[in-house]
Amino acid sequence: MKARLPQGFGGGPQNMNAMIRQAQKMQEQMEELQADLDAREYETNAGGGVVTVKINGKKEILSIDIKPEIVDPDDIETLSDVLTAAVNEAIRKVEETNSAEMSKVTGGMSLPGMF
Repeated sequence: MKARLPQGFGGGPQNMNAMIRQAQKMQEQMEELQADLDAREYETNAGGGVVTVKINGKKEILSIDIKPEIVDPDDIETLSDVLTAAVNEAIRKVEETNSAEMSKVTGGMSLPGMF
């Protein structure tokens, strides 16, 4: 017994080809966007501006600038905490931007493993 689908469901080969073309176009857009996002640079500050971290879209640290007033040989823990905060904020900023930009291309669709 054959199931009959209501009008507009299934659609035949033309509909499937259109969906494949649309998926390929979305994949191309995502690849172009990912390349753009990877090339972007971000800068974050921590500790009231005494530590500045530059990071790229690949989450690679480009530079860390430390102002002399935060360097206290008797208090390395504070410097370590401020560096950690700055790096974590930089990574968060990259991930947030990447996610927001990709959702524009995918229409909010979740595509695990794609980016």
